Amino acid sequence: MDKADRIRACYLHACLSYVMREDLTNSTLRKRFGVEPQNIALLRGSFVKPSKRGGIVPSDADAAPKLMRYLPHWAAATENGQSD
Repeated sequence: MDKADRIRACYLHACLSYVMREDLTNSTLRKRFGVEPQNIALLRGSFVKPSKRGGIVPSDADAAPKLMRYLPHWAAATENGQSD
């Protein structure tokens, strides 16, 4: 998978997690991609790129990185009472 595919897969995983009422975390994404915990640096770009483009957003921006949960951008707007 190239970088663009990983970014899109991350966004789609966030969407699937949301509709299944599950949390998207670093560990669930690691599990999805089959990445060992010591290789988490491989996925950091998958979170940074979608969040910069508005693909995924933290559900609580003040949470510690280890406790961070993510939502697709449209779900965050819905939960905050906003609409596009």
